[in-house]
Amino acid sequence: MFKTRITELLGIEYPILAGPMAYMSGPELISAVSNAGGLGIIASLTYQTIDELREAIKKTKSLTEKPFAVNVTLLPSARPVNYEEYFQAIVNEGVKIVETSGRSPEPYIKLLKDAGATVLHRATRTKDIKTAERVGVDAVTILGMEAAGHPGQEEVGTMVRIPIACDAVKIPVIAGGGIADARGFVAALAMGADGVLMGTRFMASKECLIHNNVKEWLLTLGEMDTILIQKSIKNASRVVRTEHSEKILEMENRGASLEELMPMISGRRGQNVYATGDIGSGAAISVGQVVGLIHSIPTVKEIMDGIVSDSRTIMQRLEKLGLSA
Repeated sequence: MFKTRITELLGIEYPILAGPMAYMSGPELISAVSNAGGLGIIASLTYQTIDELREAIKKTKSLTEKPFAVNVTLLPSARPVNYEEYFQAIVNEGVKIVETSGRSPEPYIKLLKDAGATVLHRATRTKDIKTAERVGVDAVTILGMEAAGHPGQEEVGTMVRIPIACDAVKIPVIAGGGIADARGFVAALAMGADGVLMGTRFMASKECLIHNNVKEWLLTLGEMDTILIQKSIKNASRVVRTEHSEKILEMENRGASLEELMPMISGRRGQNVYATGDIGSGAAISVGQVVGLIHSIPTVKEIMDGIVSDSRTIMQRLEKLGLSA
């Protein structure tokens, strides 16, 4: 039923990708998504060393025989990162799908293509996906402003981003941001996307490696309970609205420097919350606006099966409205 250019390109059953979530997307979650017919993506910079990344890849391989990918985010990092070493380690471990995000992957395309890898690139601006197509990536993901993590500075929604992106490039487009169920999935395909990328929905799954307190907390949040921070440092991030994140925004509004902000926005704070479940300890927790659609903590397979089943129901309803071929 769901045969798209993305299912063909990646060798997966359903065009549903799990966005790489730092400190959350462990081998258990990645393999569960791939085993359920989608594509799990490892967040490589979660790992402090390349050896740790290699071990995560090996563990994922032990849990699934299906395709999965590894993401490398090409952005300034608090610690020195040799990206070429990361890419070399990934392909040496036999990973055949690599996702990049942040800056253009052009300096690493030859290395990846020579290794026979399929390259995906994720961005928030139309001009950036056009650049990615020009330098040789195989597919692109466009993020709308609803997305968790880093949805870009421009605050353009997914409903606008998707059709513009599909008109702008010839390679397959994956839609991200604001998608958590069959309704968003079908809408994205209707607008021309060949697949979808979801993060927050998989964050609230049994296989996600975060404390259950955090998952239960997510169920209490609505679509208005997120805010954008870090716009002042040109690294906009959508997080849960808390006393901590409101303080960050207040600091930005009064002109705080990067040095002042760094202790407040450190990823280590979030990592501690994910591990301990102490949601009041002070951290900027990345969550998309779709958190307002999430009311349960199912298994990954239940999420995937539900999207597939409910999509069929949606199509049947549309046919009754006279929208069948």
